[in-house]
This record gives sequence, structure tokens and C-alpha cells, in this order.
Amino acid sequence: MARTLDAALLRVEVPGEGYHRGLVACQTACPVHTDARGYVRAIAEGRFEEAYLIARGPNPFASICGRICGAPCETNCRRGRVPRVDDDGSLVAHDRPVAIRALKRFVCERFGPEARDPGDVLESLRARGELDGGGPEELAAILRAAARGRFDPARGESIAIIGAGPAGLSAAHDLALLGFRPVVYETEPVAAGMLAVGVPAYRLPRELIRREVAVIEALGATIRCGVTIGKDISFATLRREHAAVLVTVGAKSSRGLGLPGEQGPRVHGGVDMLRAISLGERIDLGSRVLVIGGGNVAFDVARTVVRQTALDVARTARRVPGGGVVSLMSLESLEEMPADTVEIVEGDEEGIQRLNGWGPIEIQRASDGSVSGVLVRRCQRVYDDDRRFAPVFDDADRRVIPCDTVLLAVGQAPNLAFLADGGTDVEQFRPGWPKVDPKTLQTTAQGVFVAGDLAHGTRLLIDAVASGKAAARSIYTHVTGRQLIVEVTDTHAVIDGYRRERGYEAIRRASMPTLEPEHRLASQDAVVEIGYGELQARREASRCLDCGVAPVFDGSRCVLCGGCVDVCPTQCLKLVALSDLDGGIALERAVRSELGGEFVPDDHTAIVKDEDRCIRCALCAVRCPADAIAMERTTACTSWRSA
Repeated sequence: MARTLDAALLRVEVPGEGYHRGLVACQTACPVHTDARGYVRAIAEGRFEEAYLIARGPNPFASICGRICGAPCETNCRRGRVPRVDDDGSLVAHDRPVAIRALKRFVCERFGPEARDPGDVLESLRARGELDGGGPEELAAILRAAARGRFDPARGESIAIIGAGPAGLSAAHDLALLGFRPVVYETEPVAAGMLAVGVPAYRLPRELIRREVAVIEALGATIRCGVTIGKDISFATLRREHAAVLVTVGAKSSRGLGLPGEQGPRVHGGVDMLRAISLGERIDLGSRVLVIGGGNVAFDVARTVVRQTALDVARTARRVPGGGVVSLMSLESLEEMPADTVEIVEGDEEGIQRLNGWGPIEIQRASDGSVSGVLVRRCQRVYDDDRRFAPVFDDADRRVIPCDTVLLAVGQAPNLAFLADGGTDVEQFRPGWPKVDPKTLQTTAQGVFVAGDLAHGTRLLIDAVASGKAAARSIYTHVTGRQLIVEVTDTHAVIDGYRRERGYEAIRRASMPTLEPEHRLASQDAVVEIGYGELQARREASRCLDCGVAPVFDGSRCVLCGGCVDVCPTQCLKLVALSDLDGGIALERAVRSELGGEFVPDDHTAIVKDEDRCIRCALCAVRCPADAIAMERTTACTSWRSA
């Protein structure tokens, strides 16, 4: 633009192709692109089965994610960015995101494997896939493509998957849909990996895991538990007998800290303890247990130990020898702890003693070798100014924390020892971590792929699901020589008479109902979160801003009366001179295209909308005297084909 830019100019973004699709921030944040807006709005309108089918379409672990997903969709939810304004117009705070995870659980409990047999779940999903326009979600789109001859499935080739965790089972799910015979090998006696032996039962019921896995088996996946690669079957044998091998063993081995006194009795890895408890094995715990770590796994460990301790008679179901005080120590302050806030709060409610801002120096042992305490020092700062891990300690401020058991929850690492027989061509950039093509997830070895933690490092459950699905598509291309092509087309439809629920903008987020602490500690299986009832779920779902809908302005009709600006309850609209905007070259091109030829910026006006403030109330459209504003829904329709 001709005018010199300065700090006073408003910076704007000129909408382009896919702009409105990107406004659905929850879907953008989800690694498998679940249409959270779609199922949340379906819940608000009472269409519960449709809501489940939307949630399940791209995610074979929808029911489990409804319980334990890290919910990046909620972190990105635009409702959480809408300002809350006081009566005098001053900003009070931002609103809270929609409880998307809890709403997913609500519909899964009614129409998922929790409520129906695996065959009935698959029948519903297939029926949706057979309908014209039966939903843009992934599973329905794949089924439609196959039925219409746009997709050539594989010919039943056998694919070996090492590890029945979320990445491995998600890959098995999609490989079965793509026409393969996936065979999953799992060293544990149960399927689902860390979901079954690492996530405590008070968060994730074991029967739910079994039923979710049963749906994947019903698709045609074979799961062989209790089979250890490198012991029962060599890696070389797998490569000979299968068209491709996918390694999804995850990071299941507890990492140590290398502290003096660390080796010896009553010092355990946190995930090792969780596994033992999940499988009903006995583990030697004393009366004063110290958990070292500040993340969600550390709280899983500490809260599991609390349930195993004999603090009083009411807490002795399934008790193991010992029991008493459970403490959790972290380098981080309370505000810096990486654990979710709900974990910290519920841990406090359950009696865990937090020790924030301390770092271990030595695990002290008595003359008989038993643990007597941990020598610690004050941590003054955990991160440097660039947020890199660089702890600074005060060596003058030391103390000993008395304890007789130490549990380390400071990270995990994978174990790839089985590659010694038949996998030496799988290069590793450091021990336990193979070199991986970030796009195809293939290793340096022909026909060997990885997914999950091995490919990306330890992340969320939903990231593992996305990784397994991506690996399945790469394997399809590798084995068949054909590419899977995904095409996304935006459709735009004007919504006549669009209205929202009365008072939706003022509804506050509904807290998740939970058991009282004294009832939680009765056993490991007492699920803490109770879940929403129907009225509560529909009310919470009505808070969704329905970001797929947006007001669209017709500049040829606008008379610049300012009525839309006056009526906007969140002040998201402004009428400004073009000369006051900084949108770079894109803005200038857009204006020249609209007006044609030369123009003087000061002579023209623009309507600017702050997307973070817009709540899709449609008052601007109702107020406009020239019918220049319409509420329009954008839907991304996905289609698949192979070539």
C-alpha cells in the first residue's frame, strides 16, 4: 500500500481458500482431524447416535479418548478465547473451552462398544458409509470410495505389527479397512499396551478397553498376546513371513536418574509399578513412598499407590504389603508442573503430599541396604529464558526426605533388543531410537516401518492413533504400489433463519462430576469421573460456537450504516478506513480485485471482524437493513481414491 506502515495500523488477514475451514479450531488441533464441532452440535440438538458416528469415524479409540485424551481440541477451542465482558464493558477474563472430551464420553457410553456389541458398532459405521452424503468423516469416506470403485483394496497381504498399543492397533484397524490381514504381536498378556498396563483403572475401566479392542478384531485384525519378538519369534522370521513389518513397541521402559543408591531394593520405575498393579502382581511397597516426577505419569503412580496403601480400614481393598504416606516431589513449582491441573487437584484431594521445587541428589540407604530417605536440594529455576530445561539449584538449601520406597516417574525409553536378529539394517540415531522418514515412517530397512513413540517421541494418545493411521497408509503404498489420494472440497450453504439457543453465550462450563475422595480410594477400579447426564451434556454442548458457521458480508449490498457494529455483543466488528489497515500485499490485491484499477485508500471503508470475539450469534445478520449479511455454513467433504 502507498502509505508508510506504522504501529498504529490494524493488522488484518485477508480470507483465502480454506479460510473458514481453518476457523474450526478444534478440528484443526486434533491429530486425526475429528470433527468435534460436528458431534458437539449434534449432542446439543439431541442427535446422539449421529454424534457418536462422527466422533468414531476417524478414531478407532473414540471411547477411550472420551476418558483420557489430552484433548488438544479443547486447548484450541475458540470458546476459550472469547472475552468475557463486565457490565461496564471492561474485560474480565476469557471464557473456558467447551468440555469436548467429556461430551465424547457421553455419546460413546450410549452408542459405542460400552453399550453395544462390536458387530452392531461396525454395522452402524458401515451403514453411514453407504449413504450418499452420509458424513464427511474418514471411515465413512473410505467405505464409500470402496463401494464406488474409486479405491482398490489390497489383496489380503499379511502385515506384522509389533506392539498392541494405540499406534499398533490403530494401524491394524486401518490396514484391515485397506484390505490387508494385520497380525499384531504383543508381549503382555493383554492387548492395548500402556492403555491396559500403564493407565490406572480408576481413569480407564479395563472392560472398556477390551470392548474397544474387540471392534478392531471384528474388522479382521488378529492379536496374539503373550508373544515376545526376539524370544518367541525372531524379527527375521517376521520379515520373511509378512509383506511388511510395523514396529510400535512404544517407550515402556522406565528411565533412571543415575543417582547414588538408585540400584537396589525398593527403588522402582513408575511405569513398572503401574504394570505390576494392572496385572495383579505384588510389588514391595513400604509405609513411606516417595514418587519423583511432576507429570501426569507421576500422578498416575502416586494416586495408584494411595489406593494401595492402608491409610485406614476403608482403603484396604486389594492392598499390598505396607502402606502409609505417599509424597510426590518435582523440580517444578506448582505453577510450572507439567501435569494437568485436574491431576494435581484430585491428587491433593486424595491425600498426596506435594513437595515442589526440590531435586534429588542421592537415595540414602541404611546399613542393611534398605532405603532410608532421599537427599534433595532446592531447585531455584527449572528453565532458562528460552524455556529450555536448565535447572539451577541452591546447594546450601538441602534436606533429607524420609522414605522407604522410591518410585521414579521421570520418563521412559523404548527397548529394541529384538532387532539383533534380522533387524541390523534398521539404523538408529541413538540407542533405542531408529532413523525414520518423517513423511512415510519407513526406517532404513526395506519394508520396516515404525509408528507412535518410536517415530515421534512420547506424545498424547491421540498422536499415537494418528501415527498408526499414517503408517497404515504408507504400508498400503509400499505393498501395492498405489497412492492413496485424499481430496477435500469445501461446500458453502446459506442458513436461512439461523438462530442459537437462548442464553448460550452466558452458560459457564459444566464441571465433570466425580466421586468423593473417600469413595475413590475404596479400590483401584473405582472410576473417579462419573460423566455427564443428558441434560448436562446438551447444555454444555450448546456452548459450542459452531465455528463452521460464519457471517458473510456482501460488499455490493452494504450501505455502511454501522448497524452490525452497533448490535455486536462482543464488539468483534469495526468499520475502518482502508488506510488504517495493514494486510500486506494480500490486502492490496484483494481490494484492487474487488474495486478494479487505481484507488485511494482513504476513500474506501472496510468491515473488519475479530474471529476470536465472534460468537456466531447472527445479530448482525438480523440487524442488517440491506440483507448484506448471511449466515453461511462451510463443510469440508472428504473423498478417497487410489491411483
